[in-house]
Amino acid sequence: MKILLAVDESAIGAAAVRHVAKLAKALKATPQLYVLNVVPRLSKAAEKEFGKAGPDRYYQAQFEAALAPLRPLLKRTRLPFQERTATGDIVPTLLAEAKAAKADMIVIGSHGKGALKSLLVGSVTQKVIALSPVPVLVVH
Repeated sequence: MKILLAVDESAIGAAAVRHVAKLAKALKATPQLYVLNVVPRLSKAAEKEFGKAGPDRYYQAQFEAALAPLRPLLKRTRLPFQERTATGDIVPTLLAEAKAAKADMIVIGSHGKGALKSLLVGSVTQKVIALSPVPVLVVH
């Protein structure tokens, strides 16, 4: 089984890692785990302000902020994992990465922020659930 674990810089990523570790114990075979962080692309004006190399440094800093705190936890799970990073609109980029990885499942955290309609899951999570061709496991 191939699992795409979508994480951001929030604490919900650690809960999602722990949940995937529990799920992995229930599976017959060790899953292939792809840990993905998607950073929204900067506007053209912001990229121009950063200068030529600035956007790449910005994206790399964002990736590191999201993934660095999770690495020790991921290593403790003893699950093999690959880190993936991407820039772009979060939902279509996440779904494209899941397709490229041939993921059998997407695991995503939900912050539960927002208006009344987002009481159970956030808007990004809602869109992923609605558009994903594979099962989506939401971790709160």
